[in-house]
Amino acid sequence: MVMPRVERAPDGGSGTPGRSQDAGGQPQRPVPQDDQATVVMPRATQAGPAGSAAVGVAGAASPRPAPVNAAGAAPAAGGDAGARGSAVVSPAASVGGRATVGGGGAPGGPSGVSVVPADGLEKDGGAGAAGAAGGGAEAAPWRSRKVLIGAGAAVLALVVLGVAVLAGRPEPAEEPVAAPSAARSTEPAPRPVLVANTDQAPMPTAAGVAAAIAPLVTRGDLGPGLHVSVVDVATGTELYGYEQTEPATPASTTKLVTAAAALAARGAGYRIPTRVVAGSAPGEVVLIGGGDPTLAIGETAAYDGAARLDTLAEQVKRALGGAPVSRVTVDSSLFTGPLTAPGWDSDAVSSGYGAPITALMTDGARVNPKATGGARRHAAPDLAAGKAFAALLGTNVTVGRGASPKPGTPAPAASSAPAAAGPVPGTELGRVESPIMLRLVEVMLTESDNVVAEALARQVAIAVGRPASFEGGASATRELIAGYGLPVDGFGLTDGSGLSRDNGISPALLTSLVRLAGDGSHPELGALFSGLPVGGWSGTLDTRFRDPAPPESRGGAGSVRAKTGSLDGVTALAGVLTTADGRLLAFALLADEVPYRTVSPWQAEWKLDRIASELAACGC
Repeated sequence: MVMPRVERAPDGGSGTPGRSQDAGGQPQRPVPQDDQATVVMPRATQAGPAGSAAVGVAGAASPRPAPVNAAGAAPAAGGDAGARGSAVVSPAASVGGRATVGGGGAPGGPSGVSVVPADGLEKDGGAGAAGAAGGGAEAAPWRSRKVLIGAGAAVLALVVLGVAVLAGRPEPAEEPVAAPSAARSTEPAPRPVLVANTDQAPMPTAAGVAAAIAPLVTRGDLGPGLHVSVVDVATGTELYGYEQTEPATPASTTKLVTAAAALAARGAGYRIPTRVVAGSAPGEVVLIGGGDPTLAIGETAAYDGAARLDTLAEQVKRALGGAPVSRVTVDSSLFTGPLTAPGWDSDAVSSGYGAPITALMTDGARVNPKATGGARRHAAPDLAAGKAFAALLGTNVTVGRGASPKPGTPAPAASSAPAAAGPVPGTELGRVESPIMLRLVEVMLTESDNVVAEALARQVAIAVGRPASFEGGASATRELIAGYGLPVDGFGLTDGSGLSRDNGISPALLTSLVRLAGDGSHPELGALFSGLPVGGWSGTLDTRFRDPAPPESRGGAGSVRAKTGSLDGVTALAGVLTTADGRLLAFALLADEVPYRTVSPWQAEWKLDRIASELAACGC
């Protein structure tokens, strides 16, 4: 079985033609807007005689030109075009032949690979991860971190020794490109973007891994708080450990456990509702927040495929038959407890990397949906959403907080004729729903969106019957993770995003979780991989493993798929990578005592990237 390696196309690099730039001059990748997903259930079977896998890649609209081959011609995407958007490997999928992206591929496309919708999910395919337009990604007082749009327009099938893994392929060609004709067969073969490795890839030895990375781990330039775990995904063999069972401050690698818990508790196809019901007083409607952090006001939205208040307003107007609305009551009582978590830095909200967490908000509580960097947030996100909704319903509509009518509340009295009587209190007048949970998890991981993370932690709490609060989300997440039999000694959470310095997670727990998600034993966790940023390609790893990093820190480009973490004095990286021999490894690198007065955040990241690069290059 195989694990594809993603290699940057020849046009890569910051500011290259074909890559749009945000206001800060950073590369930004738009994603086609679609909140639907085609789910593919993974199963790996024996490879064909060549021992390599066929990988089908979906095409999706993108402004970025297709990679070109060595002769300057645009190559065809190998394999089956399939359904556009996220793809998971079908239960009936077999592996055989060989396909490349950027090359001609095997004739006829991948053998036995099909794309099928799963129960409860849309059947026409998705357009990739829900994209965050900007604002609060990872907390990084060291620097303002840009937020990119989307996690990729397709999800590739990644299979290794019975391991099915998802990873986002950024920006496929805008339209399929015809395969090279026989007349052009003398051209040199194009360099593949995906390199399929054999299912007989040797596992590195513990001694070989130690020789490759121990000198970097133990030299102390990241401070005394470096914790490392490296595990073979196929067998679970620990290949290297350094303080691996000791909890460390995980920063945004916390989102890995939040993602796993959300997928386990709600399922990949769950959608978060936002509802409007009739109020108790004449002309009153109640806007009920269900905890969707991506809800938008209108067409201008921070997240692709978001539910919209303008759609909801039109539903309400139709349901009321033109009767005027005089008051919008905001019910955000689903979430309880403090609006910010213990352990958050004092500037977490003012810097734009966090927000007050309420059950009703629009655009992740951003004041400007398209703001990038540390985006300004509403001080009262629920009331801001209520005011926006009231403006969509008409003029002179008042807004205030309140509760939904209790069952059995009598209808408002008619003002004159019986026809003027309002609907029974509690009658649903409109409803919109978020993108599916898979999309929310993807944008949380790819863009390190803290507000989405906190909203998803509360969904975990609701699903298991806990209060929808920081404490309830943390305890529910711990319960679900412990239920998988993972090493939870010292595992402590106070939030779902990793903004809190009171969190404690060991590298051994992170690698065990990643391995569990990848070994096929718990398919509900498989979608964890589709949102992981790709080194040198996407999300918070878009600008890493490439210039201006030192050459020794660039070897993980296309091979590393991992969640980043950053706070003052903390840098972290955890996920999976493919070795030079084609072996899939889980790794976690947590450094929580970085001497940040002498080591810049970029230098700290480069040091972790060098360790990951040495692992990726390992033929040991």
